[in-house]
Amino acid sequence: MKTQSLTASGGIKDTLLLGDWLVQNGYLDESQVRLALDEQAANGGRIGQAMVRLKIIDSLQLIQLLAEYLNLDYLPLDDLTTIDKEIARAVPENIAKRFCMLAVRQEDDRVMVAMSDSLNVIAIDTVSVKLKKPIRVMLASEAHILRAIEYVYHGTDVEEQKIRDLVEFEISADPDEAEPSREADISGTIDADDAPVIRFVDLMLSQAIKSRASDIHIEPQEREMSIRMRVDGILTEMVPPPRKMQMAVIARIKILSEMDIAERRIPQDGRFKIKRGNDKEGIDVRVSVLPTIYGEKVVLRILDKSAINHSLDSLGLEEKMLGQFRATLKQPHGIIIVTGPTGSGKSTTLYSALNALRDPQKNITTVEDPVEYRQIGINQTQIKPEIGLTFSTCLRAILRQDPDIILIGEIRDKETMEIAIKASLTGHLVLSTFHTNDAPSAISRLVYMGLEPYLLASSLNLILAQRLVRKICDKCKEPLAIPEAVIQRLQLTPEQAGATFYHGKGCSECGGSGYRGRTPIFEFLVMDSELREAISCGAREFEIRQKARAKGYGGLLESGVTRILDGKTTADEVLRVTYAENVAS
Repeated sequence: MKTQSLTASGGIKDTLLLGDWLVQNGYLDESQVRLALDEQAANGGRIGQAMVRLKIIDSLQLIQLLAEYLNLDYLPLDDLTTIDKEIARAVPENIAKRFCMLAVRQEDDRVMVAMSDSLNVIAIDTVSVKLKKPIRVMLASEAHILRAIEYVYHGTDVEEQKIRDLVEFEISADPDEAEPSREADISGTIDADDAPVIRFVDLMLSQAIKSRASDIHIEPQEREMSIRMRVDGILTEMVPPPRKMQMAVIARIKILSEMDIAERRIPQDGRFKIKRGNDKEGIDVRVSVLPTIYGEKVVLRILDKSAINHSLDSLGLEEKMLGQFRATLKQPHGIIIVTGPTGSGKSTTLYSALNALRDPQKNITTVEDPVEYRQIGINQTQIKPEIGLTFSTCLRAILRQDPDIILIGEIRDKETMEIAIKASLTGHLVLSTFHTNDAPSAISRLVYMGLEPYLLASSLNLILAQRLVRKICDKCKEPLAIPEAVIQRLQLTPEQAGATFYHGKGCSECGGSGYRGRTPIFEFLVMDSELREAISCGAREFEIRQKARAKGYGGLLESGVTRILDGKTTADEVLRVTYAENVAS
């Protein structure tokens, strides 16, 4: 049976109905088409949509089949860097979303337009009028088009360009300020409440959040101001404000954080919240201000609760390690220590452990500096050293509050450490963090701080060291041959050296870095009778490390190699965060 149907260019052609065409070309059988027709009759829509609802085909297969059926080109839209944003933005965002279409780029005298419904004549005519050029319709999946629309109209470069436009406008408005003065300017020509300052701070925060930044560093220099954001652990430059706005930008942040804007001689801490759409919780921003020789340096820590899942299963632990961790958490008393540098994910690991331990029958209390994430059902205390509320003071009070589980944000001194040890020896489970290079070195440092080895041996349950390595971007991942020297530094076996290694070549999805997101690597040191005996007898760090390796507990380098062989990260990343530690050991 034949029928007339619209082509993508608006013309008419004789063709088989889609169902008949699919059967004739061997893509489906008649029973599947009959099922789709029954579904279409019952619930409406087009027959292709009915097939997707019945899971006879998926949405991507449907688009590809429709492209062949209508004799149109299929556009994958995998590489967003091929999109000409200037041409795309010639069509207003509301029209692009309404018709699920996107102008992609111009070839010869026509503009290529990706559409999920090429038979929508109204959409084709509307886009042609907006572009004022002939168009060539290509089919793409709805999901891919919507992702591309978000990239074009709301990508981080949109905020960056707005910031550049704002900065250029402010500089051009006062040409005399284009060249920075060698003299200090405290005249306050721009107030913190002036509209350009507010817009600049809002755009800076918006760009950082869309870039998945964890921190923003605002650093005054002798002749200018530097602004950088930390994305996946690496600092990248942002557009700085013009010189005349610099003091006002810092003042604006201090006002948001409820700090004393007149005080510039001492460090200050504060926090504020960013509203985001209908999200009632919003995004917390923790702010630290530090006086430097050129002015106040400001660091904003962005705490996006929606981006973090505090679950043990989402930590990235290997199955064996996860089982050991869960078993250790079930012990009624003792100390669990998570060690690593700042920004290595220690807090996330501890909060995930608390989530697993949370129980209405248990009294869980924390003492932190600062309280980064607020959790329901857990008593959280923020220390305030300026009024004498220190870790040790809080711990003494907590022990009179009948706790079952105690989390100490960080063991910083001998007094705090001794109270934690006593708590663990009197029937409490204690979790805390420590700053050392790896798990065995935490033992030697605790002893060096003055803790008796026999007390440490009897109270310690587990030391977990961790680092964060950047993950290879899935969109631009490709195989890579690594040099023999790198293989030797990774200490790979011949079998491991024969594996396929990967890297990211760089794309729009990852901002050209080849990485997107981070994943942890771990080192476990679970206490047993042999290790406890060694610690009690004053075994040195390398001896404990050897015993741990003999028991099958690999180091951070070994965990990183596992991530490399799984295709999750690169050799360069693992060596960046572990090689110095491995050489030192």
